[in-house]
Amino acid sequence: MSGHKGINIIDLILRKRNKGVLSRDEIVAFIEGYTLGQIPDYQVSALLMASFLNGMNEDEMVGLLESMINSGEVLDFSDIPGRKVDKHSTGGVGDKTSIILAPIVASCGVPVPMISGRGLGHTGGTLDKLESIPGFSTQMNVQDYRSQLKEIGLVMIGQTDEIAPADKKLYALRDVTGTVEFIPFIAASILSKKLAEGINALVLDVKFGSGAFMSDEQDARKLAETLTNLGERFGTDTVALLTDMDQPMGYAVGNWPEINEVISCLHGHGPQDVMEVTLALASEMLLAGRAANSIDEGLSMAEEAIDSGRAWAKFEELVQKQGGAVESIRQPHKRDVDRKEIEVLAPCDGMICRIDAKIVGRSAVSLGAGRMQKEDSVDPLAGIILKVSAGQMVSKGEKIASIQATTSERLERTMDQLLPAFEFGEECEFRISRIKDRYADGTWLNP
Repeated sequence: MSGHKGINIIDLILRKRNKGVLSRDEIVAFIEGYTLGQIPDYQVSALLMASFLNGMNEDEMVGLLESMINSGEVLDFSDIPGRKVDKHSTGGVGDKTSIILAPIVASCGVPVPMISGRGLGHTGGTLDKLESIPGFSTQMNVQDYRSQLKEIGLVMIGQTDEIAPADKKLYALRDVTGTVEFIPFIAASILSKKLAEGINALVLDVKFGSGAFMSDEQDARKLAETLTNLGERFGTDTVALLTDMDQPMGYAVGNWPEINEVISCLHGHGPQDVMEVTLALASEMLLAGRAANSIDEGLSMAEEAIDSGRAWAKFEELVQKQGGAVESIRQPHKRDVDRKEIEVLAPCDGMICRIDAKIVGRSAVSLGAGRMQKEDSVDPLAGIILKVSAGQMVSKGEKIASIQATTSERLERTMDQLLPAFEFGEECEFRISRIKDRYADGTWLNP
C-alpha cells in the first residue's frame, strides 16, 4: 500500500520498528501526506510509537522540523524594522512571565510576535490567561497579525490554521497515543510554530520540577540543548534558561488571578521569583534584539521600562488592540464581586518547606481554572492565591491560601485536594534563585 508521493508507509513503520533510520525525503513525504489527509491516523500512530521507542537521530529531527515548518505558511516580517524576537516557556504552574515580558520588550523597541498555547494538564496556558480579560481575542488572521506587529510592535495570539498545520494534527494524535514526552517530537512541535512566525531570535525558558512538563532536570537540560541547537541550525539565534518549577511561581495560580499578578508586576510590585525570571528572559530578548549590548544593560532597560510606566502603557495598548476591556485591567478589583472564596488554614505550627506545584496545579484544574481535556471549559475567575512561600514560619490556624471560583460547590472539594501540597518541617533547605543555568552556543554556564 503506497502513501503520499509513492512512499510506502508500512515500510517506514517497519524500518523504524527495527531501529532503522528514515531519510529526509521520506519524512517530508510522510508529513505532507498526513497534513493533506492521505495517510490515516492509525498508521501515523504506529510510526510515532516506533520513533518514540527507538529514537531519532539529528538528521531525522531536522527533516521532521523542516517539513512541519513548511506544512503551512512561513511568515516574513523583513519589511518591519528591527529584529523580531519571541520567547517560549515549556510551561509551569503560575508561570505568567510571557504576559509581563512581552510588553516590557516591545516598549524597548524590539518587536515581539508571540504565538502561544492553551493550558492542558496541570500547567496553565497563556491564551487562557489573556482571554480571562473580558473581550480579549487571541484569534487573528495572518494579515491582521502582521499589521498589529507593524503598528504597536507586539501581538499575542493562538496558533492559526495557516502556521504549522502539521503540528496541530500531530499534537492531537500524540496526546491520545502516549507519545507526548519525547524530546524530538516536543522540539519539533515548539520550534515549527516559532520558526514559522517570522522571528530572528528565540529565547527559551525550559523548566524542571514537579510543576513543569518535565520533572527531571537532566531531561530538561537535554530538551534545552535540542531546542537551542535545532533553532541555531535553522538560522535563528537561540538561547535557553533552565529554571526551577518545583514550587508554584508567584502567589497566583489561575487565569484572572494571574492577570491580577501580571498587573502588579507591570506596576513594579510583583513577587520576587516572578520578576527574577521575567527580567532575566526580557534582558535575553533585548540582547537578542540588539537593543542592549549586554545582559546587564538589558536588565537595566527592562527595569526602567517598568519604573517609567512604558511597559504598562504597552500592555494597555495590547489589550485595547485585541478587543479587551482596558477598564478591567485598570480596576481589576471590580471583578472580585463575581466570585466565592474560602480560606485554607495551616494545620500545624512550623516552617513551610515546600509547596508542591503539581498538587497546586491539579487543584486549580479541578476548581475549573484549567482543563484536563481540550474540550473542557474554563472558569476565568477560578484560582488559588497562596498567602505564604517556602521558608516561611506559620502558626496553626494561620491563612496559607485562598481558593476562589464562581460557584461554591467546587471550593470545599478543592481544599481537601490542596492541603497536601504544603509540606511542613522544623528546618528546611530550599533554593533561593529560580534560574539554574543558561545554555547558548553549545555550552552551559553552570554544567
